[in-house]
Amino acid sequence: MTTLTAPFGTWPSPISAALVAAGATPLSSLAIAGRDIYWLAGRASEAGRNTLLRRRGSQAEELTPAPFNVRTRVHEYGGGAYAVAGDTVYFSHFADNRLYRQAGSGAAEAFTAAGRQRFADFVVDAPRQRLIAVRELHGEDPHAQPVNTLCAVGFDGSETVLAEGHDFYSSPRLSPDGRQLAWLTWDHPRMPWQGTQLWLADLGADGLPGTPQLIAGGSDESICQPEWAPDGRLHFVSDRSGWWNLYRRGAAGIEAICPLQAEFGAPHWTFGNSMYGFTPAGDIVCTYIDKGVSRLARLAADGTLSPIATPYDEIRELKVGDGFVVLLGGSPTIAAEISRIDLARGEVEVLARSIEALPELGYLSVPESISYPSAGGRTAYAFFYPPANQDVQAPAGEKPPVIVISHGGPTGMAASTLKLATQFWTSRGFGVLDVNYGGSTGFGRAYRDALKGQWGIVDVEDCIAGAQYLVQSGRADGGRLIIRGGSAGGLTTLCALTFHDVFKLGASYYGVSDLQGLDDDSHKFESHYNEYLIAPQPQAKAVYAERSPINHTDRLSRPMIFFQGLDDKVVPPPQSEAMVQALQRRGIPVAYVPLEGEGHGFRKAENIVRTLEAELYFYLRMFGLHEGATAAVAIDNLRD
Repeated sequence: MTTLTAPFGTWPSPISAALVAAGATPLSSLAIAGRDIYWLAGRASEAGRNTLLRRRGSQAEELTPAPFNVRTRVHEYGGGAYAVAGDTVYFSHFADNRLYRQAGSGAAEAFTAAGRQRFADFVVDAPRQRLIAVRELHGEDPHAQPVNTLCAVGFDGSETVLAEGHDFYSSPRLSPDGRQLAWLTWDHPRMPWQGTQLWLADLGADGLPGTPQLIAGGSDESICQPEWAPDGRLHFVSDRSGWWNLYRRGAAGIEAICPLQAEFGAPHWTFGNSMYGFTPAGDIVCTYIDKGVSRLARLAADGTLSPIATPYDEIRELKVGDGFVVLLGGSPTIAAEISRIDLARGEVEVLARSIEALPELGYLSVPESISYPSAGGRTAYAFFYPPANQDVQAPAGEKPPVIVISHGGPTGMAASTLKLATQFWTSRGFGVLDVNYGGSTGFGRAYRDALKGQWGIVDVEDCIAGAQYLVQSGRADGGRLIIRGGSAGGLTTLCALTFHDVFKLGASYYGVSDLQGLDDDSHKFESHYNEYLIAPQPQAKAVYAERSPINHTDRLSRPMIFFQGLDDKVVPPPQSEAMVQALQRRGIPVAYVPLEGEGHGFRKAENIVRTLEAELYFYLRMFGLHEGATAAVAIDNLRD
């Protein structure tokens, strides 16, 4: 086969935007009932609808066909939208926020009334004929903060508050004998990865909790995923050591059961996160993150941690059954998939793939995990994906343009699981650097806290240092460096382009440009987040003005493209629109792509296609590579 020679960025690729959109099925929310395995799958072709599937024997079947959308918007980010007991499933329907019960092969029936309440994080309390859930009650004023409580929802539709008074609740867990209830709380201004509290209460004959007892946690200790062992001992994950490690409540108090400089927990952005579970004999099967890579292991009662072989470098969640574990994982050559691993034989059976037909390996870029020096003596971490396409080579001596990705959150983590959205770029001749800047999870609390008061500084410095590291090592063209990011990563992008001159182009996906506007418009969950990331009031006002790109558009001289969902409640459209208008007035090339029916993150297949093709077109036009630019988007102030 003759190899084509073409400039980086213009390589013909079989990984089309349509393949990215149509081929990616979001998978999440695992559950096990006996030998049956359940999960949620997103349907991009159906406006992002979430449907519940069940694997029974060798067959998978859809339990919630259209129009049901198994999703909740508690905390806006949702999660924990269904629960299973025996042959019955209970779920939240996104369209009306009502709860539905579906028994066996029967039809789903609503058992709560329509209203302003939302529910999430369900526990089935069958003897008392109820669910225990987090309830978020919204008032008539859309600007007022909702009230969060722990609530019992009877199968007759009744609602009884079990715990109230804190700003947030999560993770209700009923003891095996049904006599005790554990749960988590936290209060403004903390986010759950900064400080949470674990509570425990006895349940009376009426099902109501007695006086709660504080078990662990506080303002500077993050507790997550409380779980009951089969023997009735309460376990949880805490970062009191500086790392999210496993603990249990014993007769002598709180016991560390596997001290390790690794993360057995993850930040609570959504409900239902699960990184460990129990075998019937009481062993713990767990996943933990070690230097950005996930491991699977069995933790015996004597504290022995034994590795379990998997093909995965990232394990997002798991559930443990009798003799097996089900997990959602991926690797640089494996897109996210759900698999069942036999704990005795080690056999791996794939149950569902997010991408059924992958491109040939010759079109895939396998990332290198790199660390490099950054400002302030920090060491930063990233995954570098070099350009890769078996059919094409670049002209001799040419270095590739590199796209630096700043992940969202900003308390998030870049992982190396195969994503066609990344391979879309690398197969066309772009390098991609996916940065785990200071503030990212997966590297311990100290690394996470590096962003305290430094959002818009540390993250930007680490992205810049990563790009310069690649240029200095001969792997990137310093004149064609791009930065892109979504949400919090959008702020990183905008700050990098406004206050520094390393990057030549940028793309903002629903990015933050006005920190004060983010505070003014933010929903309850994140309404005080900036007190940690920037500064508490009243001193924050001056810092906001200094650090918000919208206030310094006179310093921005790089072309940009903006993508914005018009239904976004996390970063409302005026954030992007104000920035676009400022660039339009200054005569700088800028493109704006507003998307109707999209919120904070794009779900519709046609919009995933549209945004990727528009972004590629924008980059190629800005770099003068007109022959590779086909899907046009309107660019203001474009000078040919």
